[in-house]
Amino acid sequence: MTLFETAVRPWLFRVGDGDAEAAHEWALRRLSRLPAAVRAGLAARYAVRNPVRVFGVDFPNPVGLAAGMDKDGVALPAWPALGFGFVEVGTVTWYPQEGNERPRLFRHPERHAVVNRMGFNNLGATALAGRLASTPRTVPLGISLGKSKVTALGDAVEDYRRSYEAVRELGDYFAVNVSSPNTPGLRQLQDRSYLDEILAELKGGKPILVKIAPDLTDAAIAELLEVCAARDVAGLIATNTTIAHDGPSGGLSGAPLTARAREVVSFVHRETAGRLPIIGVGGIMTADDAARMFDAGASLIQLYTGFIYHGPALVRRCARGSR
Repeated sequence: MTLFETAVRPWLFRVGDGDAEAAHEWALRRLSRLPAAVRAGLAARYAVRNPVRVFGVDFPNPVGLAAGMDKDGVALPAWPALGFGFVEVGTVTWYPQEGNERPRLFRHPERHAVVNRMGFNNLGATALAGRLASTPRTVPLGISLGKSKVTALGDAVEDYRRSYEAVRELGDYFAVNVSSPNTPGLRQLQDRSYLDEILAELKGGKPILVKIAPDLTDAAIAELLEVCAARDVAGLIATNTTIAHDGPSGGLSGAPLTARAREVVSFVHRETAGRLPIIGVGGIMTADDAARMFDAGASLIQLYTGFIYHGPALVRRCARGSR
């Protein structure tokens, strides 16, 4: 057991009388204010040099922070100090939005899982662009793009395009999130016609990736891959959270998703003959989970729930053991 697991995590889980979102917000505030000397000390302990080049971007190591942890990019200097080789901010939408009503983030320690129904709460693409433009970065940055809740499905293409145009010069890659279960109708955008229109609008030379749901059938994934190939998508992110659970409504992440996320990565790797880079995410709770995700075909991986439960030591172990 690490110090994080024996002391820091139990304390964080008591913040706000056990309110998971209150703890999340508290941690982000503290991380955003870490002095440079503290970040340097953390980096000396947790940063791992294990470089890899994927879709034309150089990563100091292949373990990234998944979207959702730092939606508005408020703590960007802290994440490399905790060992991450890249960071994905967002999901950002064109319009600022508060997201769904609280409570909307739930821990399930007995299952090493989290359920969220956040609903893309964020300050909007223009605000994110302003913050990113004034924040130095030391690792590659991904930006996850989503549809605003107030925007009708028929206007989704323009909504994504506006967000992309606002932040296009500030990210190293962009993730088209059409798979969150917490915005009504969003997952319909994984359908061929919708997705093709969205991808056709996102021009500018930066790598574009698509983030998919673990709940798609193999046939649906295969059809989606055809659209990605036709539009020269740079990679796939597999997977988002799952709605296949019996807990509170929302997307489930963590250990219950481990096997399914790896199955999807393996399927995509086989279907594309290994030609499409994959960021594997979902249920990576140990270094062995990370190794098996790489073995399944992932070029990079991301952590979210695993980081909540196991802290930066998990980042270091995954980055050291990658292959």
